[in-house]
Amino acid sequence: MTVKIVTDSTSYLPQNLRRELDVDVISLNVHLGNESFREVEIDNHVFYQKMAACKQFPTTSQPAVQEFVTVFERHVQADEPVVAIFLSSKMSGTFSTASLARQMLLERYPQAEIEIIDSKSNSMEMGLAVLNAARAAKAGKTFAEVKAAAEHTIARSRFLFVPEKLDYLKKGGRLSSAAALIGSVLQIKPVLTVIDGAAEVFSKVRSAEKALDLILSTFLADVKEKGFGEAVVHHINNELEGYRLAARIEKELHVTPAIIPIGPIIGCHVGPGALGIAYYTKDASTLGAAANASAIRTQAVAGTAH
Repeated sequence: MTVKIVTDSTSYLPQNLRRELDVDVISLNVHLGNESFREVEIDNHVFYQKMAACKQFPTTSQPAVQEFVTVFERHVQADEPVVAIFLSSKMSGTFSTASLARQMLLERYPQAEIEIIDSKSNSMEMGLAVLNAARAAKAGKTFAEVKAAAEHTIARSRFLFVPEKLDYLKKGGRLSSAAALIGSVLQIKPVLTVIDGAAEVFSKVRSAEKALDLILSTFLADVKEKGFGEAVVHHINNELEGYRLAARIEKELHVTPAIIPIGPIIGCHVGPGALGIAYYTKDASTLGAAANASAIRTQAVAGTAH
C-alpha cells in the first residue's frame, strides 16, 4: 500500500502541492483578541491586518489529540502506513500529542505502521522534508524508504531568517526585553536559524542589507561545499522583498526558488517583514536541482500557503 504523509500547518506547503502529493495537513490554531482561527482557514493578509489592529498579542495552540487520531485512523483502517512529520518538539506540543495519538491507535491496531518524526524545525525547512517524503511515497517507496527520505532531508537542511523588528520576538518570549532594547537602539539585525529544534542567533549585523547579504552568502557557501538540493524564500507579509531575494538567488545559481509566505502561527512570533531562506543540500551531483526548484515555484504561484 502507498505510504501516506501527514504534517501540520506550519510546514506552509502550497495547496496545490499538498493536493498533488496527497499530503494531509493538521492545523494549529491562533487566537487574537476574542477570535480564534484554524491556521489553514484564515488568509495571511487578513490575519496580519487583524494583528496590527489588535492591542492584545496573539497566542497559539496545538491541535487536539482527537484530530491526530481521526487522520491516522483513517489510513490505518485502509491498511496504509503513515509517516507524519511535525513542528519541532521544542517549539510546540504538537509532536508529543501526535505521539500520544499513535500510542492510542497502536493499542487498538497493533499491526499499524505509524512513524512520528520530529522535524526539529518549522516552516519550509520542515516542508522540504515533507515534500521529499511525499515524493518517495508517490514513487512507491517502502515505509522505511519514505521515512529515510524525510530524515535525510532534515539532516541536510537549514533555515536562515531576518526579522524586521525585535518586538514580536520579545513579546513572544523568544528574546529578552534588554536584548530587544539594545538591538533597537543600536540598529542591530540578528540573523536567526533553527538548531536542534530551537531558534538561535546565527549572527548579528548592523543593517538589514548586511543581514540579507549574510544569509545569501551562507546559503551559497553551503551549496558550493555540499551541492544544491532545493530552496525556498520565505517572507512574512513582505512579498516584494521576497521576490528581490529570490532574484538574487536566481542570479547566482540560475534556479528560481519558490516564494512562500509564512502564516500566523510562526508569523505572530517573528513578526511581519521577516525574510529568510529554507534549503537543504546534497553531497552528490546537483543535477536536477533546477527541475526541483521550478516544480515548487510553479505550484507555489497557484497554491499560496495560509
